Amino acid sequence: MAALVSSWLERFAHALEGGEEEVVQVFGAECYWRDIVAFTWNIKTMEGHEAIRDMVRGSAPRAQNWALKGEPKEDSDGRIEAWLTFETEQLNCVGHVRLNEDGTSWTLTTIGDELKGYPEPCGPKRSEGRPYGSLRNRVPISRQAEEAKAALGAKEQPFVVIVGGSQCGLALAARLQRLNVPNIVLDSNPQPGDSWRNRYDCLHLHDPVFANHLPHLPMPDHWPLWPHKDQMADWLDIYARVMEVNFWGRSTCLSSTWDATQKHWTVKVDRNGEEVTLRPKHLVLATGLYGSPYIPNLSGQDTFPGDVLHSSVFVNGKKYQGKKAVVVGSNTSAHDIAEDLWECGAEVTMVQRSPTMIIHIDTQLKTVFGLHDDEAKAKGITTEEGDLISTTYPFKVVTELQKKRCQEIRETDADYYKKLEAAGFRLDFGEDETANIMMFLRRGAGYYFDTGASDLIIRKEVKLQQGDVKGFTPGGRVLLGDGTELEADVVVLGTGYRPLNDTVSRFLGKDVTEKLGRVWGLGSGFEGDPGPWEGELRNMWKPTAVEHLWVQGGNLGFSRNYSKYLALQLQARFLGLPTPVYGAPSAAIAGTSGRGLNRGGS
Repeated sequence: MAALVSSWLERFAHALEGGEEEVVQVFGAECYWRDIVAFTWNIKTMEGHEAIRDMVRGSAPRAQNWALKGEPKEDSDGRIEAWLTFETEQLNCVGHVRLNEDGTSWTLTTIGDELKGYPEPCGPKRSEGRPYGSLRNRVPISRQAEEAKAALGAKEQPFVVIVGGSQCGLALAARLQRLNVPNIVLDSNPQPGDSWRNRYDCLHLHDPVFANHLPHLPMPDHWPLWPHKDQMADWLDIYARVMEVNFWGRSTCLSSTWDATQKHWTVKVDRNGEEVTLRPKHLVLATGLYGSPYIPNLSGQDTFPGDVLHSSVFVNGKKYQGKKAVVVGSNTSAHDIAEDLWECGAEVTMVQRSPTMIIHIDTQLKTVFGLHDDEAKAKGITTEEGDLISTTYPFKVVTELQKKRCQEIRETDADYYKKLEAAGFRLDFGEDETANIMMFLRRGAGYYFDTGASDLIIRKEVKLQQGDVKGFTPGGRVLLGDGTELEADVVVLGTGYRPLNDTVSRFLGKDVTEKLGRVWGLGSGFEGDPGPWEGELRNMWKPTAVEHLWVQGGNLGFSRNYSKYLALQLQARFLGLPTPVYGAPSAAIAGTSGRGLNRGGS
């Protein structure tokens, strides 16, 4: 196998010197080249010969010192796969290739790992902290760090301002700190973990602990499989301190304008009641994938004698013991809250507005996290290596893999799904039968990992109604679209959130937000994810159509993994290195409002 990969590698390295026509000869008829920063200074997948020709022609990739890394092996489909190392003029890189039987490439992934000459100051490259020798009036390193933080934003300007200080912003800030790129994180909450701390009491992470590590600092290995939201909140507070993140709490971004002449942003910030102006070269949106809560306009609400609240402000169901509760929606938050209300002794009815993908939490655990779980760790696969492996699958290939996974899920849990349908629950496995992973990648909504609420529905201990809430009757009942009336003392709206663009337009302005365009989604053409096909997540961790504006987001795994490549791009720009971008977006994709990214309801 090593001889076959070495032969391909030699031909590929030679072909790069010859140009696009020679390069495509080493790829099979069906082929993918996914580049992450290494050659394109972008995150881009070239699908097929013509796209590869265009990239080679447009970016003229040059590399040297190609070598095998470790031993090649055979994948589950009989292809030979191998890891590679190589160098570009500016970067030390890693690569991965999967070869067909005829010795041509099916997939190639090329990844920028670090800037040459600028390694992270860790391990044997760490600073001394206290250099050897005696020194009068020595200033401890901790005080030096605090003084540097205090100067940033006052006497000195940050190179990067990150708007959003939960896991997305902290992951990027921690990486930038390690790379010595001056940055400030803005968040309206007092503490980094408050966005988790302020959620409903019963919330646990829906991804297992080993999938949720942050860069450089894994969660404790004695923590439960599904950490509680307060554990996550405390961990973010600790992480920000240990990683020396320059976190500005109680800080709201009032406005951000780009100065095309001076090439910097002017960011006006309300910092604990005082207006401060920052002038960073780069602005990063790290507020998550969602905007403000989506709250439908319900007729007659002003006369309803009970409580009506969105899931974002729900705390717990203790005050509703013995009362009638209606939960609108059937995605994650709606199920969590319905279960909590039932546990607190309420009589609960869930209103399902549209079909929902349900997957049992044990099935999710078995079919998704094999690169990061305890078995992977026992085999010597680190979190970083698991992240790297996950990047080697182009999203079009991921789509086909998820079709197979969906079929397996439906067969394995067939009886479970029959019981849900018998209870009246409408199931959805995706328009192309790709289940929850593709729902997440396309629109970030439409699913629930069942941690127990589905059993309540099956046993009819949580009642189920189909339709949508239109308002309230004069008698104080909940009115559905088909005329059904429900008694209720409280209505919880698990109706999700508006798109990110709605929130950031408040400080970026409408024109800039429209130029940025949609965030997240692949352009699949399915619900909530209009085309054209992009092959990568829209506007995530790479140059956008707005000069010097970036987006960092996703779940904890995506934030951890891809923050590395966003930080690398920002570091190169901080150092003044040339970063010619291939395939940079020039126009926004229309359609950024509405319920396309509803997370909490369906």
